Amino acid sequence: MAMTCRMTAKGAALLIIDVQDKLLDKMAKGPLVVANCVRLIRAAQLLGIPVMATEQYPKGLGPTNKAVADLIPHRPEKIAFHCCAVPSILEHLFAHKITHVALAGIEAHICVAQTALELLTQNFHVQIVADAVASRHEYDAEISLRRLERCGAILTTTEATLFEWTETADHPHFKEISALVTKFKPPVTLDPIAH
Repeated sequence: MAMTCRMTAKGAALLIIDVQDKLLDKMAKGPLVVANCVRLIRAAQLLGIPVMATEQYPKGLGPTNKAVADLIPHRPEKIAFHCCAVPSILEHLFAHKITHVALAGIEAHICVAQTALELLTQNFHVQIVADAVASRHEYDAEISLRRLERCGAILTTTEATLFEWTETADHPHFKEISALVTKFKPPVTLDPIAH
C-alpha cells in the first residue's frame, strides 16, 4: 500500500467513531473533535461521500453528541472496540466499492486504533484525521497515532482532507468547502504531534 496515496472523493468514505458526550467530557480536545467531525461530515455529505458512525455501548456511555447525531441519524451500536465487528459497516464499504476510509472520533488509542488496524488488514487505505481524534490522556493518543502511522495508516488533518476530497478550485462545491475552512474558529488550541 502506497504511503503517499491521496484520498479523493472517489472511492472514499468517512467513519465517525463513538463521539459520545460521556467520553468527550473527559477530553480536553473533545470540543475540537466534535467541531472537526461536523466539518468532515458536512463536506462528505456535500461531495456525496458515504458517511457512517458508530456508538460504543450507548447504554453505559450515553448517546452521540447532538451536533454529530443530527447529521448522522443512523449509528449502529457496538460492544467490540473495532467498528468492523458491526456487519453493516463492512457491508456498506464493500457495496460502495470504497478503497479509502477516513477515520475520526474517540478514543484514538482504543476504538479508532483497532478500527484502523482491522481496516488495514482488509486492504483499505486508512487515513486518520489527527485533529478529529482524541483520547482521555494525550499520551495515549500520541503513541497510538505513531503506531498507526508505522502500520500503514496516513495521518492527516481536517483541512487537508476537505481539500483532498474537493481536488480543484473549480469544483461545484468548492466555495462551500472553502467556507468550512475559512469560517472555522477552533474551540481549543491544537498542539502539533511530537515525534
